[in-house]
Amino acid sequence: MIPTDLRAAIVDLDGTMVDTLGDFEAALAATFAELGLAAPDAGFIAATVGKGSRHLLTQSLRHVGVADPAALYERAWLRYQHHYAEVNGLHSRVFEGVVEGLEALQACGLRLACLTNKPLAFARELLRRKALDARFEHVFGGDSFARQKPDPLPLQETCRILGTRCAETLMVGDSSNDAAAARAAGCPVVLVSYGYNHGHPVSSVDADGVIDSLADLPRLLGR
Repeated sequence: MIPTDLRAAIVDLDGTMVDTLGDFEAALAATFAELGLAAPDAGFIAATVGKGSRHLLTQSLRHVGVADPAALYERAWLRYQHHYAEVNGLHSRVFEGVVEGLEALQACGLRLACLTNKPLAFARELLRRKALDARFEHVFGGDSFARQKPDPLPLQETCRILGTRCAETLMVGDSSNDAAAARAAGCPVVLVSYGYNHGHPVSSVDADGVIDSLADLPRLLGR
């Protein structure tokens, strides 16, 4: 149940605000080409994103048949970071309704923070390139805290920095990662229907609501 005394919202990035699959595909394709490997397909990438770039890279190496991903990982990680920095935001788009939804939440008096498992430097640059950075008081990435979603720590720390209780801070995401972190932290959680969610229907995830657009959030919240 979503409380009526919300003071803030924590919003995920990939799959929630921005469709970044094209960026992941381009960066992985360039990285794997340098390594002499076939690139992972788009379907695999869509089902794998959400748990951080390191997880995506490791699983991609395993997916294309690398017997010992750990042996190749450090070289692959360095090249992936290089290529992702080059394409960050070039093959992605802001989902319809995101700007309207964020504006409406701010108009309702909610404070906003972005929390993603994407490395912080990439997250900040993507938000800047998509003109979304000014919407948020704080931005935190997968390397901002000791653990990543679905661990509750990033949400708990974000709430602490915002100065709000978890119970009065809404988590907005697209996957079971976001929902599990929110439930463990004690935050209400709403998911978007169009995200990635590791290749599974978001309707199967325990959440307080599912919306087709961030622009629908004020109505769902009764504001």
